[in-house]
Amino acid sequence: MATACCAIIFSCSKSSSTNGPKSSNTVSTYTGSVTAGTSNGTGNSAKFTYPSSLVSGVINGIPVMYVGDFGNNLVRAVNLSSAAVTTLAGSGAAGLVNGPAATAQFNGTANIVFDGSGNLFVADEENNVIREITPAGNVTTIAGTGTAGYKDGAASVAQFNFPEGMVFDNNGNLYVADGHNNVIRKINISTGMVSTYAGTATAGFTNGAVGSATFNDPYGMAIDASGNLYVTDIQNNCIRKITVSSAMVSTFAGNGTKGLTNGTSATATFNYPLGCIFDAGGNMFIADTYNNVIRRVSATGNVTTFAGTGVQGAADGTAASASFNFPIGLTIYGNAIFVADTHNNEIRKITIGQ
Repeated sequence: MATACCAIIFSCSKSSSTNGPKSSNTVSTYTGSVTAGTSNGTGNSAKFTYPSSLVSGVINGIPVMYVGDFGNNLVRAVNLSSAAVTTLAGSGAAGLVNGPAATAQFNGTANIVFDGSGNLFVADEENNVIREITPAGNVTTIAGTGTAGYKDGAASVAQFNFPEGMVFDNNGNLYVADGHNNVIRKINISTGMVSTYAGTATAGFTNGAVGSATFNDPYGMAIDASGNLYVTDIQNNCIRKITVSSAMVSTFAGNGTKGLTNGTSATATFNYPLGCIFDAGGNMFIADTYNNVIRRVSATGNVTTFAGTGVQGAADGTAASASFNFPIGLTIYGNAIFVADTHNNEIRKITIGQ
């Protein structure tokens, strides 16, 4: 089991090289194989089952990437210096058991995120709870009862329905895309109170004030340098923006139509966008899952296909010729974007050409 500590350097702060797709960008298989499994090991000898989420940082001076290994109900750790894969938390059995990381149980480790103190938070999707893994390796439930529902209030009584993407703001509040409730929830970590931050719990595609705006199966979340929140709105095939200062929801990219069209953010089309992340230059990268590509929204609002052909596959090579199969999670470390290529059971690496 990997051991974490409080010294985290978040990967996205180091990604200044991703300011534009180049012909020299290349895709490789970093770890895993197309055969599903639970094996630890190095590189392609390790096996995953539907890895869905990624987060990376520097822990105890070692660059580490954590993987939400959804199908195995595990959180895995990848040493980014050696590509060695270990199990951080979970016994592999589906359940809702707290305690030491090695014996704790999860049920669908959908998304993971760090706080500023080295704690790892897990959206335990099919348990409908948010879990925390401390640096000492202890797993607790920080919000949710384990029963699907929609209830605000104290963490011990609050209910979620398929919690998905998460992000922390600069004040230490945790925001959760509560997928089947069609809302964005806010967890005040200090008080343990859960509230609805945006959305009405009715599926829709309405912009406006956070209290009246509607979403349709929100999934991934990201935050920009100004503290604004972004949400991949799956069934609306777009990315929404929540401007925190005005508490207003708008459409950041996508016109709501399914497709694979590049161009301006207002005219571009997506098909089931899931994971999203910003680089240090203000560019957003999106796992456009049903299109089997990675898209890029530039800081100026132009949408392009960053990697992938749009055809399902597991081919490595140039970004323009490589193929993916249901990519979901993204993280950036150094000069590379790592992709949880879920249906290939692999973690892929897009190396940015210099």
